[in-house]
Amino acid sequence: MSRDDPREDPREDDAREEAAEAAAPALTGVMALLRPRASWGQLIGGLLCVLVGFAVAVQVRSTKRDTTFATARQDELVGTLADLGRRSERLRGDIRDLERTKAELQRDARGGAALEEARKRATAYGLLAGTLPAEGPGIQMVVRDPRGGVRAGGLLDALEELRDAGAEVVQVNEVRAGVDTYFVDARDGVRADGRTLRAPYTFLAIGDPHTMATALGIPGGVVRTLQAAGATVSITPRAKVTVSAIRSP
Repeated sequence: MSRDDPREDPREDDAREEAAEAAAPALTGVMALLRPRASWGQLIGGLLCVLVGFAVAVQVRSTKRDTTFATARQDELVGTLADLGRRSERLRGDIRDLERTKAELQRDARGGAALEEARKRATAYGLLAGTLPAEGPGIQMVVRDPRGGVRAGGLLDALEELRDAGAEVVQVNEVRAGVDTYFVDARDGVRADGRTLRAPYTFLAIGDPHTMATALGIPGGVVRTLQAAGATVSITPRAKVTVSAIRSP
């Protein structure tokens, strides 16, 4: 091979390839060392650094706020104290207003309860006196007298028997029975509280239906007495009896 031949020696090419192959593992090792690696320990450490920094910042701000009053002038402190005093007084005034409102509500509640109790008593007295209409469970008793044998005493006995059996309100035909109701015989029939009653005599009584019906039907009782006078008696328990007749106050 002449010195002027442009081609290189094949042995030189082989030498360069061997050198390159030898350098490749070394370069790979260097790159592996330079590649960043993150482990759990490093992540936790970084997070702790962030938390510590945040805590330091908060402490610094808190320290600055705590030192505000220490570095404030006397007139500023006096103004701050005066403002706090005014706020405290307003709060005490609000508390007093709330306490007065609470007391008024309690008085109203007691007054309302007393008023409700007074209304209940007035209603009860009105029912007993016969000055108020009434409605409730009870019975209807009809006494038919085709022979005209029923007398005032028989009707009075029926009223008294109903009262003894727990009747709270009683109406006989159009007459509202009261504590002083009376029956008398007259030429035109029977009078109750000055008003003439004509057969059939209808009793409307509010109370326990079963108790009143049982009391009226006992052997030798009112029903038997009226039947002996020639009357026929029917008793009908009702879930709702309306007594509309009232007495003059």
